[in-house]
Amino acid sequence: MLSSNQIEPVVRMALAEDAPWGDITSESLIPEGALATASLIAREPGVFSGGEVFSAAMRLTDHRIRVAELVEDGAHFETGAVLATVTGPARAVLQAERVGLNFVQRMSGIATLTARYVTETAGTAARIVDTRKTTPGLRAFERHAVRSGGGFNHRFSLSDAVMAKDNHLAVLTAGGRDLTEALREVRARLGHTVHLEVEVDRLDQIESVLAAGVDTIMLDNFNLEQLREGVALIAGRALIEASGSVNLDTVGAIARTAVDIISVGALTHSVRSLDLGLDIAVGAGVGQP
Repeated sequence: MLSSNQIEPVVRMALAEDAPWGDITSESLIPEGALATASLIAREPGVFSGGEVFSAAMRLTDHRIRVAELVEDGAHFETGAVLATVTGPARAVLQAERVGLNFVQRMSGIATLTARYVTETAGTAARIVDTRKTTPGLRAFERHAVRSGGGFNHRFSLSDAVMAKDNHLAVLTAGGRDLTEALREVRARLGHTVHLEVEVDRLDQIESVLAAGVDTIMLDNFNLEQLREGVALIAGRALIEASGSVNLDTVGAIARTAVDIISVGALTHSVRSLDLGLDIAVGAGVGQP
């Protein structure tokens, strides 16, 4: 679950960006006392995510707005489904509309795409996980959306785990240093709770990396035959992550090689926002909603 400490600063920033000195359109066109009732409607089927974020956009615009979330994050829905209802001062609802929609559309798009990847790997033990290829400032939201779709999260930040990729290894072994010995020295300096993952791009690197006592080996851009060979070589001595060239057409076959983890940058870096809309009816009432 997202916490208010994660949600509110991001939503406040987005609201301030969108209406730094108020919404002059609504203030010019809509009577001050008008009330609005609105429905968040699905224009296409998908998986919902971002209900709390959508609600925060409304509430932080005007505390008198009330949002009823009708489906939970992670719920599948069909075209035409009413996902939430909103009541409150019409000006404020209209002001918050785009920010609320931007968040919930993107998050639901991520959840929907993640669910498709998870479906493609059904019957295997492979986990679909995200990457750090997230929108700056929105990582917590996008990672939550991946979980809504049935996926899992990789390390949240550079501070969470040691993950040595090709460029790290090039520097680490500069001057002809032995890879195993260099990684053992790294392992010895780490706390006992720190996870160590190392990326390899060739089968002949695997034994050297395993000898250092790593926790996870990432097989980067391996074809299916190489993945199967890698799984056989590692033989349960470390977790195995497959990365690179993963899409909806390839992910099922990758999962069937018996890797443990499949990381998919596309879940967040190239996802399409889901088509959701806010249908608003404005009434003539005045006073508190």
